[in-house]
Amino acid sequence: MIRIVAAGAAPPFFAEVAALIVAGAVIAYLCHRIGVMPIVGFLVAGAVIGPNAVGLVHDQELVDAAAEVGVILLLFTIGIEFSLEKLARIQRLIFGGGGLQVGLTTGVAVAILMALGVSWQAAVFTGFLLALSSTAIVLKMLADRREMREPHGQVGLGLLIFQDLAIILMVLLVPILGGGEGESSIGSLFVALAKAALLIAAVLVLARRVMPRVLEGVARTCSPELFLLTVMAICFGTAFLTSLAGVSLSLGAFLAGLVVSESRFSEHAMSEIMPLQILFSATFFISVGMLLDVGFIVRNLPLVLGVLGAGILIKIATTAVSVKLLGYSLPVALTSAFVLAQVGEFSFVLERAGREANLFPAGLEGAGSQTFIAATVLGMLLTPVLATLGKRVATRLTASAAMAPAAELESVDESSEASGAASAEAHGEVDASEHVLVAGYGEAARQLVRALSMAEVPFVITTLSPEGANEADADGMPVLRGDARKAMTLRAAGLEKAKLLVIPDDDPDTARHIAMVARTISESVPIIVRTRHIADIAALHEDGVTCVITEEMEGTVQLFAEALQYMKVPAVNIEALVNDIRASDYGSLVGAEPITLETNVTAEVCSHLDRVKTVIPRSTGCQECIRAGDTWVHLRVCMICGYVGCCDSSPNRHARAHYEATGHEIICSLEPGETWGWCFVDKVEL
Repeated sequence: MIRIVAAGAAPPFFAEVAALIVAGAVIAYLCHRIGVMPIVGFLVAGAVIGPNAVGLVHDQELVDAAAEVGVILLLFTIGIEFSLEKLARIQRLIFGGGGLQVGLTTGVAVAILMALGVSWQAAVFTGFLLALSSTAIVLKMLADRREMREPHGQVGLGLLIFQDLAIILMVLLVPILGGGEGESSIGSLFVALAKAALLIAAVLVLARRVMPRVLEGVARTCSPELFLLTVMAICFGTAFLTSLAGVSLSLGAFLAGLVVSESRFSEHAMSEIMPLQILFSATFFISVGMLLDVGFIVRNLPLVLGVLGAGILIKIATTAVSVKLLGYSLPVALTSAFVLAQVGEFSFVLERAGREANLFPAGLEGAGSQTFIAATVLGMLLTPVLATLGKRVATRLTASAAMAPAAELESVDESSEASGAASAEAHGEVDASEHVLVAGYGEAARQLVRALSMAEVPFVITTLSPEGANEADADGMPVLRGDARKAMTLRAAGLEKAKLLVIPDDDPDTARHIAMVARTISESVPIIVRTRHIADIAALHEDGVTCVITEEMEGTVQLFAEALQYMKVPAVNIEALVNDIRASDYGSLVGAEPITLETNVTAEVCSHLDRVKTVIPRSTGCQECIRAGDTWVHLRVCMICGYVGCCDSSPNRHARAHYEATGHEIICSLEPGETWGWCFVDKVEL
């Protein structure tokens, strides 16, 4: 039943949701300004607004629900980044390394605690808590630092996958450790494991046989809404089905990501779901921070720091030994160990299950749980610091910059360059550099890539069209299925290493969107756009486009060049004239004369005179008003780029808007008989 809220009234939960999001954004921004990872900012935000501090948020159930969604989406996106083939190559690391790490960590904790007089049941329970690391924090940090493909990133992933599998066994063993019915619990354990194995096998078959066809069919509709809903249905549906078999939701979400990764539209799926993942993942980290009781830490600081330090040392030692026993180099083992040194979020789930079975960390009741929570949250806060420290320690231990594992079976890069490139293209990533990135695959793009192929110029195509992508695939061309308006797609297509971005077929608004996103990734890559009308040029330039080719003027340019050629004008002169025409955005072809501003002031009066140029007006009228079908009073031309806009007496004041958007300070009147100029900054007539 839908409850109607009176006009002007907010739902009861809205104030807390608003406080959570606003505080998270503000504190994360402040942390970013001082160079701290966003994850740390979210944890701090949670500690500040939580019930143990300012108390802006009290509804823990609401926050926990949003946090659960955040973990699901985070693990789903991590799964998309991998493939079944890649996981098969690290299966020894998952089961061998993960088993060693969990077993050694638990064993060392049991030995120490039993020596201190703790019962073996509580000691084993505490060992389980300590053995788990934070899947969400570690994978998010590795992804942000672009270290997922490095050896220690692969090691971290493998061990975390095993830990997520081990949590099934641990949760089922807790009632036995707490004195429950052993026989029935053991029977339940085997039944749950059998269900999990069957369900995982079914998911993997689905990934290979069914899901690629489903996503292909949905993508053909060209409906972003339908595609996003389908991807979300795969994510949450798979996670729910796996949870029915006793598998954690996070592992189910990871398996769902693997299902999508087998499709050629994995990158498209990633770009669509990423904004939701960012929002809900932030909520998860804030919810973890809300568990922190600063007052308890202050009152019990030596105890909390002692437990934190001991836990970190045990985790580093046992993880490093486990990884080293698999044949990895010491630098990789240590880097991985420092990354995984914290206790994970699923330990909170296990700790709650322990309380229900009358089990507490180190056998201590209230103090044990509070100390465990405080030490765990502080350890999460320290994760970025520990990761950086681990890399420094590893660097000092070896003179070699490459930290490749000695065990070839676990090396993600063990295949040849050719097979690696093929795998990358199949899973939404392109390994390219010094290439031309072609956004879209319409008719102009097809002609362009044929020319680039003939000239042996490397290129990468990105397109949302399944038909276009399939055609490029069939022709052996490198193609990435994804939306070029999304930063993730452009990064996956190698924009940061590209020599040129070309947008040959899209409408002006889409081209502007792509250009704006591209400029957030690279300020230096040249961007060429093909459009129909000269009126589109100014807006495209303002959004970062380097060169605009217009259909309505290029025919005239070609006609002009051919005429000069027949008149025996030297080719070098024709080329220079054509370049000048294009550099002025065809201003000389629309009847515009070069404008020179003769100033009557000195540099002391206006400090921006050195920016004044001789320009050719880009249009015979206000460019924005022409596009909108509007009118103007007087015209002004920018003396830095040639943009033509309407004056402050006009309804839209586009000349001033151009200055505010670009910082181009100097304008000149385009009215007949007027030669004056104006500086917006110094507010002086020139």
